[in-house]
Amino acid sequence: MRRSWIGCGLSLLPLIIAINASAQKVVVDYDHKAPFSDYRTYKWIRPPRMPDPLMDQRVMDAVNAQLVAKGWHLVTEGPADVGVAAHGATHQARTLQRFYSGYPGWGWRWGPGVVTTSVETYPVGTLVVDLFDVRGHRIVWRGVSKDTLSDKPEKNTKKLNKAIEKMFKNFPPK
Repeated sequence: MRRSWIGCGLSLLPLIIAINASAQKVVVDYDHKAPFSDYRTYKWIRPPRMPDPLMDQRVMDAVNAQLVAKGWHLVTEGPADVGVAAHGATHQARTLQRFYSGYPGWGWRWGPGVVTTSVETYPVGTLVVDLFDVRGHRIVWRGVSKDTLSDKPEKNTKKLNKAIEKMFKNFPPK
């Protein structure tokens, strides 16, 4: 009898592992023409906007740790090669992204030129990290993790670190 219970438990182990592994889905996309080998410095162009304000610094710390481990350097003043932005949602949220072209300098400001607006909807628990080429005024890398954030703060830090680690596992793209 005991052997049958152990056998049953062992047979369910792959299913339990598969459910836990699929619970947090990370998707990364990037500009295949971006010169990642030329990037050495980065700067936060917009601090993370998380539903829990205590998570803002945790997101920055986790992303910083991954980028520094890849040989990049954080710049707090002056120009950088790449701009970083991150945000998350514990409920379905919509954001408006506006990009103003035709104006000198960074692309998010008022001025003459063409305005491109896009509406993005993020499902519950989504974390998004974007990297922008500062000189080219374009997004070059995006990491999206679903089922990362919850209403339970004690679980968020562990899930957040795991998600950001997965995002940057094969970074920079080759």
